[in-house]
Parts: sequence; structure tokens; C-alpha cells
Amino acid sequence: MVKSDSWIKRMGENIITPFTPAKITQGISFGLSSYGYDFTLAEEFKIFCGNSPISPKKIRQQDFKDYSGKTCRLAPGSFVLGRSLEYFRIPRNILGICFGKSTYARCGIIINVTPLEPEWEGFITIQIANLAPVEAEVYAGEGIGQIIFLEADELCMRSYKDLAGKYQQAREIQLPR
Repeated sequence: MVKSDSWIKRMGENIITPFTPAKITQGISFGLSSYGYDFTLAEEFKIFCGNSPISPKKIRQQDFKDYSGKTCRLAPGSFVLGRSLEYFRIPRNILGICFGKSTYARCGIIINVTPLEPEWEGFITIQIANLAPVEAEVYAGEGIGQIIFLEADELCMRSYKDLAGKYQQAREIQLPR
């Protein structure tokens, strides 16, 4: 079952820190929405600058340039990694699904859909792709994606924490491991 704004508000900082209990509409909106939570982008980025084939099995730190700032520019047809400003703690009976915001999608800027597994916690590493044929911008401190929370009808046998997931308690942008 999809969890409503009243459930998300009750859970508040138990699952999202910092938690914004209302929809903030300045800039690109963020905070509590009817059936989800719009999270924001931190001022921390890894800009892809490699020129050889990229693979999750052979990722190289030198293929990324660290950048910090309120605005990050993406080259046409490229991507950056960012992270959520919010730290998430997903309960064992909940699955979060991360979607991109339509405001960005309308400009050709897409973030990957990714699950937040039961009992995962950390900052979300976000892959942000520029599909446009021109340079694009994303903005720290403003909305970048939305989490929809789904409650299971029974508890999972093994959670992300039980499985000692490799991205558990992520404190910074995580490259593939």
C-alpha cells in the first residue's frame, strides 16, 4: 500500500533527516507531498569526465571530477553523480522508490529510478543525466526527486541491513562497488 502524507509526517525525522513537513514551492519544489516526499540535492557532485568505456565492474575514481556548488552544469549527453541532502532510514516493512521530478524531465534531465530497500539507510547517490543536446543545470538545495513509500503486507525474510548491503549507511556519493 502507498503511504500517505499523514503517515510520512508522523514518521518525520525517524525516517528523513532533515525533514520538511510542508511542500516548499520556492524554486524547484521539495518537502512533503500527498503520497511521497520530494527530496533535495546536496552541494556535492562527481562530474563524469572519462574518455574510455565505463562499466560498473571497472569504475575508476579518476573518471570523475569532484565539484561543490549551488549549481552544477551537465554537458550534453553526459551525467553527474549527486547525493540527497536528506539522510533516509527505511523501516523493515517499507520499500521506498525514488523517481525523478517532472520539472527536470521536461528539460531532458533525468534521474535514475532506484529502490530504497527495507532497513537501508544513508544519503541517496543520484545519477543525473542530461539527455538534451545543450548544456543543462541542476540546483543544490532544491527538489531533485521524489520517494514513494510502499508498505509490505508482511515482513521480508532478509532486509538490506541483514544482507550487509554494500551501500549501507552511505555518507557521501558512492561509486559502483
